[in-house]
Amino acid sequence: MSTTRYRDDDARLVQELCKLPRETEWLEFKGNQEEPYAIGEYLSALANSAALNGKAFAYVVWGVEDATHAIIGTQFRPSAARKGNEPLETWLLRLLEPKIHFRFVELTLDGQSVVLLEIGRAFRQPVRFQGNSFVRVGQVTKRLKDVPERERELWRILDGTPFEDLAAAEHVTDDDVLALLDYPAYFELLELPLPANRDGILDALRNDNVIRRCDDGGWCITNLGAILFAKRLGGFPQLKRKAMRVIQYRGTGRIETQKEQEGAKGYANGFSGLIDYVNNLVPSNEIIGKALRKTVPMFPPLAIRELVANALIHQDFFVTGAGPTVEIFDDRIEITNPGEPLVDVQRFVDSPPKSRNEALASLMRRFRICEERGSGIDKVVFQVELFQLPAPLFEVAEGFTRSVLFSHKPLSAMDKADRVRACYLHACVKYVTRSYLTNMTLRERFGIEDHNRSTVSRLIREAVETGAITCHDPSAAPKLRKYVPWWAAPQRPPRRP
Repeated sequence: MSTTRYRDDDARLVQELCKLPRETEWLEFKGNQEEPYAIGEYLSALANSAALNGKAFAYVVWGVEDATHAIIGTQFRPSAARKGNEPLETWLLRLLEPKIHFRFVELTLDGQSVVLLEIGRAFRQPVRFQGNSFVRVGQVTKRLKDVPERERELWRILDGTPFEDLAAAEHVTDDDVLALLDYPAYFELLELPLPANRDGILDALRNDNVIRRCDDGGWCITNLGAILFAKRLGGFPQLKRKAMRVIQYRGTGRIETQKEQEGAKGYANGFSGLIDYVNNLVPSNEIIGKALRKTVPMFPPLAIRELVANALIHQDFFVTGAGPTVEIFDDRIEITNPGEPLVDVQRFVDSPPKSRNEALASLMRRFRICEERGSGIDKVVFQVELFQLPAPLFEVAEGFTRSVLFSHKPLSAMDKADRVRACYLHACVKYVTRSYLTNMTLRERFGIEDHNRSTVSRLIREAVETGAITCHDPSAAPKLRKYVPWWAAPQRPPRRP
């Protein structure tokens, strides 16, 4: 198993590695060699070689004789090792680019001290140490640029392998698969009966690429399977930071945190609980009707659900050290995911669906957690208008995508950006339903009485002047004019001379 283990599992892994007939391009045995720069080069070389050889992890084992693979012990203690004033692990991580998963494990086998270094494979780009990329050629470590055929092959693999297809754990047994994955949730979400035996369960999971057979024995749990159905995401070290984090703040800033919770389960088996948790933290408003009091949430639950699902599905999993977050303030809720969107944020409403994680999106659609039709943002804007809230904000912030829902604010308290954004998104939603923004539809959107048409006319004029919307037919009488988003402006035939 290549997940977070108890000590006996790590010991068993070392014993299995020692049974291999020789070192490989993804495995190195050492005695007491512990020079920090050499370890850094091994991290780069073995991570890149693991990708070349289709392995999820590579390994260095100290305390094993290279020739015989006999356990001889080592004096290397990574937990106590330092480079200058820094702990060894911190120093190594600082000089690696991009950051990858690796961990040292100190063990005792046959009365001897052994150290296991587990290294996650390269993804997206070759791993560099101090600006240089390395690779293993047989049992020799070389600079990647000195073996151009390996460099070309590595780039081909890195460019062509989706995140979902990468391995989260390798060589796991049948029992391990069932212990690590919440397989009953898979069948429940698909509304299928649970198979009567273990083989039926494993076959179903394999058909959806949740697991697959390893070439050299056992099962491989894919990233797709682990990120969706992990009983505990922390059991897959390279996925731990991809858990959704929910933070509630006091006030409108990030100074004082009231609550913070990190999701433990996979996205699919934990989605319902995640949404319930977020909705329970969202403040409510009490409305007094003619006879009864009614408590309504500050933000539309359906809008929150759609935006959380989008953040999970459309994130860039190759951005290291970051995961999706939900931040709840007194006046807004911000939902952020790593990675810039594949379409312009101004075209979220009308753009055809596009996902960088196609297999993940497809399964989540089958579970009815999301849609691939691209109508999720339409629903968000519609719900916001139904609640007569300020228009949502979609923005790109330093390599992240952020969606913001605002609490109720009267029109008189909205600034120009709020008003123009509301007009623009209203025009977008109308356009994709084959309709138009008019004075009447905008009055309904803001809850403005008919006798205040002039107020709405000023809002429309403001949005037209900023270029957010445009008149569909300028020749129409002012009271009959219809408006569309700027990108839907009708093409006017050129005037004849």
